[in-house]
Amino acid sequence: VGIEQCQNRKEQTDCACTKRSDHFCCDRARARTTRKIENFPSGALQTNNQTGDQYMAASQIISEDVDSWETLMFLYNSALKEVGTKLDILNDEFVHIHKYNPIEYIKKRIKTPESIVKKLKRDGYEVTVENMVNYINDIAGIRIVCSFTSDIYRLAEMIGKQNDLTVVSIKDYIKHPKASGYKSFHMHVTIPIFLSDRVVDTKVEIQIRTIAMDFWASLEHKIYYKFEGHAPEYISRDLRACAEIVSDLDAKMLQLNEAILEEKAKQEEENKK
Repeated sequence: VGIEQCQNRKEQTDCACTKRSDHFCCDRARARTTRKIENFPSGALQTNNQTGDQYMAASQIISEDVDSWETLMFLYNSALKEVGTKLDILNDEFVHIHKYNPIEYIKKRIKTPESIVKKLKRDGYEVTVENMVNYINDIAGIRIVCSFTSDIYRLAEMIGKQNDLTVVSIKDYIKHPKASGYKSFHMHVTIPIFLSDRVVDTKVEIQIRTIAMDFWASLEHKIYYKFEGHAPEYISRDLRACAEIVSDLDAKMLQLNEAILEEKAKQEEENKK
């Protein structure tokens, strides 16, 4: 994600910030990072029960380059709006053509500073704004929840065909579930954000799952959060068993839906005779 930090671009025409996508600040911008963290939106630095070290590191990554952080958050929020609008249009088009609504609901979120720090440290990276941009693909996340597993792949195909959206990578945890039992379809994409003076390609992670998958994943997250990621083995075992139940439920509901559609088609054919 490219960021320009010159306060007065007319005076700073030769600054590398206006030419390089990997440059985050110039001398003038760096001087402005003395701005106090108290100016951040209320709740931006809440600990959310994270460790004190993560809180301090999150505070540090923001205070070291306030302008870059604020610009990044603006870009990621803008990217979520862009993707959200695309999904609304695709859903409305599907209803218009097929008289069927594939999307039950959509959730959006921006990763907290503490979560960003935790992920950087877990992956062995130094906690910097530049590493955050380069190595974390899910700072901006949008989750699409569908009724049936067939909707997941249909939506993924529709999203992939958007010519101004680039699919960087795909992880199919439905066909290849995680060891915990987690299932979902992940797409890492970039979308152009058209600003007044430039275009910035910004990363977004799109997750697509069924209602049942979302129910399981939400509870699994809450349970592991209480144990700080180290739940007793019997709880992990029961969660995996529940994941199998959820998978069976999705398969059964898809089978029922297909049977209903087939029966409806037969009735329509008979009415034409």
